[in-house]
Amino acid sequence: MKNLFAAFVYTALTAGAIMVPGSAAADLAAAELMREGDMKKLIFHDAPQATSSANFELADDAGKTNLQAYEGKYILLNFWATWCAPCRKEMPMLAALQTEFGGEDFEVVTIAVGRNSPEGIKQFFKETGIDNLPRHQDPQQSLASQMGIFGLPITVLIDPDGREIARLRGDADWSSENARAIIATVLGRES
Repeated sequence: MKNLFAAFVYTALTAGAIMVPGSAAADLAAAELMREGDMKKLIFHDAPQATSSANFELADDAGKTNLQAYEGKYILLNFWATWCAPCRKEMPMLAALQTEFGGEDFEVVTIAVGRNSPEGIKQFFKETGIDNLPRHQDPQQSLASQMGIFGLPITVLIDPDGREIARLRGDADWSSENARAIIATVLGRES
C-alpha cells in the first residue's frame, strides 16, 4: 500500500511537472505524450544529442553554413531528395508548418542530400508549390553522414542550443492536427 501511494504521488508530481509553462523539458515531455498516428514515429531522445558542425551549401550559390547558424531557435530539419516520392508528398506539409509557426523561435530547414542539381531542386519546389522553404544542399553528404541519415526523408527536431531532441524516419503527415499540436507544445504556444 505504501508503494502504491508513493507511485501515485510520483505520478501526480510528474504530471504536474509536464504542465509547468515555460519549461523546455516539460514541453518536450508533454509533446512526447501527445504523439498519435504518423507522429508515433517522432522519437524523442532521453537526453539531447549533439548534431554536426559540417557545412552544407546555401541555395543559389550563396556560400556555405552549418547548423550553428540556426542556434537560438527550434529547427525542424528535413533531409530529402528530388527523386524521393515520399519527400514530394511531405514537402508541402512542411511548408505549411513554416507558414504557421515560422519566426524568431522556429524554422523549417530543408536540405537536399546527395546528387540533386540546383535546377532540379528549383523545379521540384515549383511543381510542389513551395516558396517559403530553403533550397539548401548537402551534395557530399557530409552533414547527413555525420548525423546518421540513412534513407530519406528523415526529419530532425533541434533545440535552440543546437542539440537533436527528436527524430522521425520516413514521411509523415505534418499537416495533421496532432503534428501541429506537438510543434505548438514544444514551442510553448497554445495549439
